[in-house]
Amino acid sequence: MYEVTIRRSFSAAHILREIGGKCEELHGHNFFVEVSTAAESLNEEGLLIDFRLLKRWTDEVLDELDHKYLNELKYFKKINPSSEQIARFLFDRIAAKAGPANLPLSRVTVWESENARASYSL
Repeated sequence: MYEVTIRRSFSAAHILREIGGKCEELHGHNFFVEVSTAAESLNEEGLLIDFRLLKRWTDEVLDELDHKYLNELKYFKKINPSSEQIARFLFDRIAAKAGPANLPLSRVTVWESENARASYSL
């Protein structure tokens, strides 16, 4: 199995409702995001995917979140914008872009600090 992973970042603020503690106050993170795709075989050029393409899809989706107050976005109106939910949001949006290329995502990982991460995969 081949796997390709890219790493990007974005900054955003959020409030995590009803969990107790400091995270119920407005705060922000410089998030790091890892996006991975995997397949059994490579294309004719010997690549799983051109890194530039995966970066472009990811950057297009991250533009929806970068320098935003996540709680105000439609997707997060009724759910906490936790790292877990952000990973799912990114996975779904990037997978939709990768679908026409017939390239399945394997995982999206969101780091909210150097010591804390959450991933979503199918």
